[in-house]
Amino acid sequence: MATRPPVFSTLTASFSPSPPHLLRRLQTLTRALASSSPQPMASSPPLKKVLVPIANGTEPMEAVITIDVLRRAGADVAVASVEPGAAQVAASWGVKLAADTLLADLAEADFDLISLPGGMPGASTFRDCKILENIVKKHAEKGKLYAAVCAAPAVALGAWGLLNGLKATCHPSVMDKLPSEVQAVESRVQIDGNCVTSRGPGTTMEYSVVLVEQLYGKEKADEVAGPMVMRPQHGAEFSMKELNSTSWNVGENPQILVPIANGTEEMEAVMIIDILRRAKANVVVASLEGTLEIVASRNVKMVADVLLDDALKQQYDLILLPGGLGGAQAYAKSDKLIGLIKKQAEASKLYGAICASPAIALEPHGLLKGKKATSYPAMWSKLADQSECENRVVVDGNMITSQGPGTSMEFSLAIVEKLFGRERAFELAKSMVFV
Repeated sequence: MATRPPVFSTLTASFSPSPPHLLRRLQTLTRALASSSPQPMASSPPLKKVLVPIANGTEPMEAVITIDVLRRAGADVAVASVEPGAAQVAASWGVKLAADTLLADLAEADFDLISLPGGMPGASTFRDCKILENIVKKHAEKGKLYAAVCAAPAVALGAWGLLNGLKATCHPSVMDKLPSEVQAVESRVQIDGNCVTSRGPGTTMEYSVVLVEQLYGKEKADEVAGPMVMRPQHGAEFSMKELNSTSWNVGENPQILVPIANGTEEMEAVMIIDILRRAKANVVVASLEGTLEIVASRNVKMVADVLLDDALKQQYDLILLPGGLGGAQAYAKSDKLIGLIKKQAEASKLYGAICASPAIALEPHGLLKGKKATSYPAMWSKLADQSECENRVVVDGNMITSQGPGTSMEFSLAIVEKLFGRERAFELAKSMVFV
């Protein structure tokens, strides 16, 4: 920015033939105005660009958590499909995601970070994709940050020689696939030079926060982590606060409805869907929008199984509302959905919600009346009964509530425990490297 706006220079030139005292007064006024004009703002740090590829068989929790957390930090995250000509991918556990672009369109793009989610055969598809291999190798040669989680460190980065001489970790089931040139470690998240690796779905939130710290510094990482209500001790046992205990025994293949809408919190939705399907529940994902594809709170594009009207043709053992402010508001405004949950509650059938949804969708419709519940901490004041709010997961009879993204895995595992028992929930937690 010039020290004074051009208009003042023009005025001075125009009045130059004027008497000297008038010219001096004009110049004094010009300097005063110029000195009081806004000073140049400090330049903001350059936008960090991140590539997260996805493929058929990608682990959706690992992809979505990484995308969500990095976008919370302000990163420009490109979600790119490795599948030729197909933006939509069939991730693991029947979760459908839509990419922002095709990987082939980014072959010459430059990034500050490339992060590979795991899942099989997603990681194998990454390994065999020459375009992706070339992008990541050129990126690593420039000394830039690259990362992978779960199967991807061993199956993709290891196969490309990008872990040689480094300490690295991966999912326990593929540790033996790490090349002999790699120093295998069992850290939940491992940093070595410009490479970050991690173990599985249960470590992905920690991994993503580490990536934020590597890109932006610890202050930004703490700023992002705090509102997510992350676990105070990673890898620890999980638990719930239960009141008015009742049996949730509804059979080996319970029918569960998970509605999604524009603004739904994608981490919460994907963790609920993924984990309950791992436990062999039949989960129906229903869109409240006019299309199957919705745009979640951090612009992740999720694809539902059915529209809500079609979902209403069935009966459900359990109805679960993910959070996200926009999503919770959409649930609250849907007479059809709220009517269904009211019938569920009246029949003493199972229902639950997480994050903003207990306060925004359930409370105003009387669905928390006589119940103990929790919600996203910023929403506690909206709950009529706040006596159990500080618990991360609260079960009261036939209803379950939880606090936010960082409690979503505990919330989902508590549901598995109530439906199928502690042993199955704990085995599932171990397989995801949550404990």
